[in-house]
Formats: sequence, C-alpha cells, structure tokens
Amino acid sequence: MAPGKFSIKLVKFMIGAVALLALALIVMDRFKEYRKAYDAELTSTESTQGVDVKVVIPENASVKQIAHILYRKGLIKYEGAFVDRLQSSQYRGELKHGTYTLNTGMNTLQMMEIMSKEDETGGVLQKLVVPEGFSIDQIAERCEEQDICTADEFINACKSVTRTKFPFLEDVPTGVDVRYRLEGYLFPATYDITKDTTAESLVYWMLDTFTMHYDSERQARAEELGLNSYEVVNMAAMIERECRIPDERSVIAGVINNRLKDDMLLQIDSTVLYPITKGLYNKEKVTYEDLEVKSRYNTYMYKGLPSGPICNPGTACIDAVLYPTEHEFYYYHVVNEETGEHAFYRTYEEHESGDPGTTVEDMKREAEENDEESDDDSE
Repeated sequence: MAPGKFSIKLVKFMIGAVALLALALIVMDRFKEYRKAYDAELTSTESTQGVDVKVVIPENASVKQIAHILYRKGLIKYEGAFVDRLQSSQYRGELKHGTYTLNTGMNTLQMMEIMSKEDETGGVLQKLVVPEGFSIDQIAERCEEQDICTADEFINACKSVTRTKFPFLEDVPTGVDVRYRLEGYLFPATYDITKDTTAESLVYWMLDTFTMHYDSERQARAEELGLNSYEVVNMAAMIERECRIPDERSVIAGVINNRLKDDMLLQIDSTVLYPITKGLYNKEKVTYEDLEVKSRYNTYMYKGLPSGPICNPGTACIDAVLYPTEHEFYYYHVVNEETGEHAFYRTYEEHESGDPGTTVEDMKREAEENDEESDDDSE
C-alpha cells in the first residue's frame, strides 16, 4: 500500500474514532442529565411555585394509569419515578379516585398525600349513567337534560381533544370522514358528577376509563388478530347496536368477519340509522329509502367497515370482536321482537326461504351433542 493512501485511511479512522468518542460523551451527558432529573423526581421533598391543575382519577385506576394521567397533565416528567416512589411510600394502596387540585410545583409525595384523602369536591351531586351503545350525541343530550353542561359544550369538548393526549387516537385514520373522532372511545359507565365537573373533565374521564378497560391484554389480542383499536371499537359498536342477547355477540362478530373476508357488504341497519338520525337513534326501523343515504357509514352502499364507530361499546362487545365465534353463517335477522333473538343463516337462499334458521340455543345443543358423541367414541 502506498504511504499516501495509508495516511489518508489513518486520518479517516482517527476522525471516525473522535466522532464516535464525541457522540458517546454526548450520550453519557444526556443520560446523566436524565438520571439526575429522574432521581430528583423520585426523591425530592422540595416544592416551588407552580400552576394549579385539576385532575380526575377514575375509579379502579391502577398506579400506572394514575401516573399516566399526571404525566399527561404536566404534573410529573417520569411516570416510572412516580410509580417507584409510591410503591415504597406510606401512600401505597391509599390513592383514591376523585377530583383533586394539584400543583406543578409540588413534589410527588405531596401529590400522593392529597390523592390519598377523600375527594375534595364536597361530595357527588348526581350520577351520569352512560349505557353501552350510546353515541356521543346521545351522551351530550343526556348531559344537557341533567344540567351537567350543554350538549354543545360536551360536543366541543370532544372535538378539542388532540391525538397526542391519548395514544390510541393515533389509530384514527387521517382524512377519514367521521362524525366525531372520539366516537367509540367514550367508555360507557356511571360517572359521579360534582360541582367541579366540566364538559372537558368528563370527556377526559371517559377516555381515561377506556384506557383502563382496553388494557394490555386486549391490545395484545387485537394485535394478534391484526386489528388496531379503531377497527376493534368500530366492529364492537355495530355489535352493540345490533345485539341484545349476550350469547349472540361473538356469533354476530363471526358474521361480520365472514362477510369482510368474502368482500361482501355488511348490510347492518344501525350503520344507516347513525347518519340519518345524526347519532340520536330516534328512529327504530330502516326503510328502503333510507338504504340509499350516501354516507360512508352506510354498509348497504359501501363495502368494508363504516367510516367510523356508530356508538361507544362496552367491554363485552369489544371482547366479542377479540374472541369471535368461528362458523359458516353470513346472514341473520330478528325472530323474536320482544327479546331481540336472532336466527342465523349460511346462505341468502336460506335467509329468504322462510327457513327458521339456527339460533344460539340451537348451536349450544349441537355443541353438547357433539361433545357427548366424542365422549362415546373415546370410550
């Protein structure tokens, strides 16, 4: 090798080594800064002048969920530091749900002390019951009826929530033509209303409650099925509006899967009622004229899932999507108006022929008979 080429390579090597060393020093400095800040939050007993922040802690919230709420509110920098400190403090297992005023200048022990006491609001004034299958418009209407806030205030609060505050909202497709981006994520439950409850705090409480129920186990199962949270709540919302009998939920989920797999129209009536009634569902039956509504929610006109969820489903319907019944049925209709019971059919011809179809009870009996035959064979 010529001496000149060797010198050039040596220079390049030295430059690269110096660059790597400089990068390593930067990374070490950053880590030291991070560790110093983390340890400060973990151990600090000092407080400074800050800004008051209202925090709503949902009932049954886990320590990690509480830490995430505080982080999202700008009260802490490191969720892990809060969790670690709580676990080794006298406040372990003592944090309570409710509405609290915390301050950005507090250390985490001071926050824990406040949250270990009873709700500061002076008691519950009333309860807001949000049933499974209620849409945002129905929740807004109920809030106004109970004088919690106006319907417009609730809807505006829904529209003001950004993706960055709740990671699962990243699953909502950009540019999608939906009535509300939060539809499907406001968890149905009973909420305590206090004098400090606002439209915004209520919406955030509902989203935090969804976060609690759509836990890591359900997220992992959805990922296993190749679904994101938006697709899960979209399907669950249809099942919620279609189904009144618990045992039918997973069967209807199976029908939806079969139709999607075979590129068929879903043809679900409630996806037509949602745009026609503007989410209020104040019309019970769909007419042939309704089926012509030009809306991406209309699954009689457009294939695939509707453009967005048509209501806010509960965990039972979410679980039906995550654990659907596998079968060969593609059609169903109500056979008992009083109970809402459905019969299921494999073909359109069966569906239209007057065939009584197969009910969930029929499926159970068939499964029991098969089990008995299997037992006999094994003997």
